[in-house]
Amino acid sequence: MQFDDDANLDTSEVQDVRGSRIPGGKATIGGGIGALIALLLGLFFGVGPDELGLSSGGDQAAPTSSSLAQVQQTCRTGADANTKEDCRIVAVVNSVQDYWTQEFRRRGGTYTQSPTVFFGGQVGTACGTATSAVGPFYCRGDRKVYLDLGFFDDLRSKFGASGGPFAQAYVVAHEYGHHVQDLMGTLGRAQNGQAGANSNSVRVELQADCYAGVWAHHATTTKDPQTGRPLITSLTGADIRDGLDAAAAVGDDRIQERFQGRVTPETWTHGSAQQRQQWFYQGYRTGDMGQCNTFR
Repeated sequence: MQFDDDANLDTSEVQDVRGSRIPGGKATIGGGIGALIALLLGLFFGVGPDELGLSSGGDQAAPTSSSLAQVQQTCRTGADANTKEDCRIVAVVNSVQDYWTQEFRRRGGTYTQSPTVFFGGQVGTACGTATSAVGPFYCRGDRKVYLDLGFFDDLRSKFGASGGPFAQAYVVAHEYGHHVQDLMGTLGRAQNGQAGANSNSVRVELQADCYAGVWAHHATTTKDPQTGRPLITSLTGADIRDGLDAAAAVGDDRIQERFQGRVTPETWTHGSAQQRQQWFYQGYRTGDMGQCNTFR
């Protein structure tokens, strides 16, 4: 995955609170067994701390001036995105939101932008306070995506994914799939506590995978509104394979087998490895969000 070296990155779409202190309550889980329980319950991608019962108040961390200045100074162009991980995520957020802005407009609607919040260790959100163990998630309360960049190391070391820049892009695009669902009123179909291979929770997660694939289909043709050129200039078959590999690595069956030694479909909340790959590829192959009806 390559970005246009001359493109300007919009850092206003990312809030960096790494290193800031959270006022008020403490997160209810941390490392060790607590983190493992969070992994097994959350199974990553899309579950906010309120849904996991991990929230402890609604205090929100505010970006520090130094962290904001760091991102603004180091993540200015597509060339920065091609060489620095955090700048790459900024560029992916820009591309994903450019696509959905244009797609909503094409369909006669209005897309409301959602910031991504970079945090480290723990973070306060409108959904409560969460630790990095919850993984990347979208909070409906404040309509923000939360991401600890250290998760990408876990994706390789703990979950066996091959990694790569597009594996990271898949994670980000999946979370923005939840934001699209929120705007369209479908995210609420995943009710708290609902689980099972045929549950609405699984269907919501698979649809977010499909929406990630839809963005990937259009990634190299979605034009940056500032330059009139695509921000992403190259997306290869190897990139898509990295995305599919990441989708499989966080399938419910893979995670359960890896961490508890058995597969229990009645507790699934995100879908199997095969399902997650299938729906991501469905979106990528068709490029049509209308083909992402996982509730059918």
